[in-house]
Amino acid sequence: MKVQAIAVNTFREAVRDKVLYSLLFFAIALIGASVVLNRLAIGQQTKIITDLGLASISIFGTLIAAFVGIGLVSKEIERRTIFTIVSKPVSRGCFILGKYLGLVLTLAVEVAIMSACFLTMLAIYADDLVIPALWAIGLIFMELSVVTAVAIFFSSFSTAFLSGLFTMAVWLIGHFTPDLRVFGERSGTAMRWLTEFLYYALPNLRNFNIKEQVVHGIPVAAEFMALSVVYGLVYVSVLLVVATLVFERRDFV
Repeated sequence: MKVQAIAVNTFREAVRDKVLYSLLFFAIALIGASVVLNRLAIGQQTKIITDLGLASISIFGTLIAAFVGIGLVSKEIERRTIFTIVSKPVSRGCFILGKYLGLVLTLAVEVAIMSACFLTMLAIYADDLVIPALWAIGLIFMELSVVTAVAIFFSSFSTAFLSGLFTMAVWLIGHFTPDLRVFGERSGTAMRWLTEFLYYALPNLRNFNIKEQVVHGIPVAAEFMALSVVYGLVYVSVLLVVATLVFERRDFV
């Protein structure tokens, strides 16, 4: 119940932060772009709308996960409300988990509304891609859940600015971890060790990206989808445990 109360309060706080404005911008941009592309890109509407829609959901969701998530924790510390929370019979683990679940709930609502706008436009041009697009959105949500855990982890011990910087760096590198490993294999021993460490330590966000397959009509194996979800859940669990351990040692006096 304590985790649930923190999660619900976090969701309400996120909504009051006006994050839903991103949805309005997304919907207007997507609908406007589809109308323009319908006239200028004859024969390519489906590919462009699918690519634009999935990319927009991913980018908007990442920005919300990173910056809103970090702000929710840092505001508790800046406003000194963290003292009230930790003075009550609420463990810091419950606080971290509640904040995480509240932000994931916010993302779920955001992604659902954005997806509804996107899938409506997609159904007009190619209703056969709606189901594959839904699978892609599911993996995007899993990626956003991982990014949220990364943001919560960094905010458990760092400032809001540095946490945002670190989170976006992890997101960027996470899409190039296989390339990073190849680069290390072609470099010296020290660099190879470093890239190998980063390859295993940082999340491989390519596991959640099937946008290209959906755009080009390439089927995705169910085993890949399942393994990607398991990978994401394990990574999130580890990050939340480490974030809790770090937050437990943090002194707010």
